[in-house]
Amino acid sequence: MNNLILIILGTFLISLGSLIGVLTLFVNQKILNKVLLGLVGLSSGALLGAAFIHLMPEGVENLSPDLFFLIMLATILGDLLIEKLLHWRHCHSGPHCSTHTFGYMNLVGDSVHNFIDGLIIASSFAVNTGLGVSTVLAIALHEIPQEIGDFGVLLYAGFEKKKALVLNFLVALAVVAGGLAGWFLSTHIENITKFLVPVASGGFIYIALSDILPEIRKASGLKKFFSGFAFIVIGIAMMFFLRD
Repeated sequence: MNNLILIILGTFLISLGSLIGVLTLFVNQKILNKVLLGLVGLSSGALLGAAFIHLMPEGVENLSPDLFFLIMLATILGDLLIEKLLHWRHCHSGPHCSTHTFGYMNLVGDSVHNFIDGLIIASSFAVNTGLGVSTVLAIALHEIPQEIGDFGVLLYAGFEKKKALVLNFLVALAVVAGGLAGWFLSTHIENITKFLVPVASGGFIYIALSDILPEIRKASGLKKFFSGFAFIVIGIAMMFFLRD
């Protein structure tokens, strides 16, 4: 199947994930929190697995290790700057997340984040289909708890439920825009794909280590912690078995 079609399908499916936030209106908060912890762990494992098992081995084959890891480190530092400048935060603790102050600022930050996700997906498919599929899966698993949190943030900021759902979906379409931009770059600029892979690796590692793993680490009680830890291992194992 043509790479462009796969990119559009993958990014649009991830955009549809924004609608999952509406589940927070119908699910008991206690049950939701338990489910979210598992999803956060699975997401973290999938992101780390995609970076270390898929992207990094592929990247160092096409780029010198020195340059690859330098770009990856620059990406991690760049993501930190973006997060700080845009107050970009992903909340996984449900609707009332104190780290989100302004609903519109959250929408701007998520638009940038989603666009970058689309670039990562496009660059992965440019390398090979298997890498693209595993990247879509890793990002999709991350988007579920994120979108639930983002929908709650908009409600907390005073948006009506219908407006919050529509805005969240429109912002999620930035993934498709990023995918199309990535496809254009990879087909019109020679050898750019090999420079996008370390960017993807750095982005995945940053999100997992700075945003998701702390949620597991601060879980109250050993049972809750090891439950989240087990899902991290499952996410990594899933990426391991999806390798070429």
